[in-house]
Amino acid sequence: MFSKNSKNEDPWYIHAGLYFIVAILTFLLIKVAVIDPSAEVEAEKYYKVETRLRMANLKEAQILFQKKNGAFTASLDKLIDFIKNDRFVDSVVNAFDSLTMKPANPFKNLSEGTFTPDSLFLSPKTYQRFVMNIDTSIISDTVVNPAGKVLRVDTKTVIGTKYYIEDPNGYGTIGSIDNDALKNTASWE
Repeated sequence: MFSKNSKNEDPWYIHAGLYFIVAILTFLLIKVAVIDPSAEVEAEKYYKVETRLRMANLKEAQILFQKKNGAFTASLDKLIDFIKNDRFVDSVVNAFDSLTMKPANPFKNLSEGTFTPDSLFLSPKTYQRFVMNIDTSIISDTVVNPAGKVLRVDTKTVIGTKYYIEDPNGYGTIGSIDNDALKNTASWE
């Protein structure tokens, strides 16, 4: 049946095609296993750093807003408008610290090298707005006469003594509505 003279080899072009397919599959494997994950890690690192820079600038804006107005604000629009248009912020940004011989600007430059107030609205990864809240406290004081009869109950509502900023993508929070010890404290510090 089988002759000893017949060759049992495939044509050369089949081997060349198989080598070509192996080379393509090797390239795809390297791309999927090595190149793509490293790009993903770099992008995630950028989003984390950029988000935290923006949140730190929001914290500094809240501190300046509270210094000028006596309370924090829950409005992101109002806070950014304050940064862009208020003379008090402008005077702080342009001030010079005579002890350290450095500018007293509390705002940090973002990843691209400049501070842009309009960029503080959104988290860079998903372009969702940062979550901001402030506290509201109701303080009641009962006034009684020497005989023990209640004369009146004084109620005072205090708004904006604490604030909370949260990144919608989970890169951190600043402040706390419930805990005075966490006031102006970032979760990553």
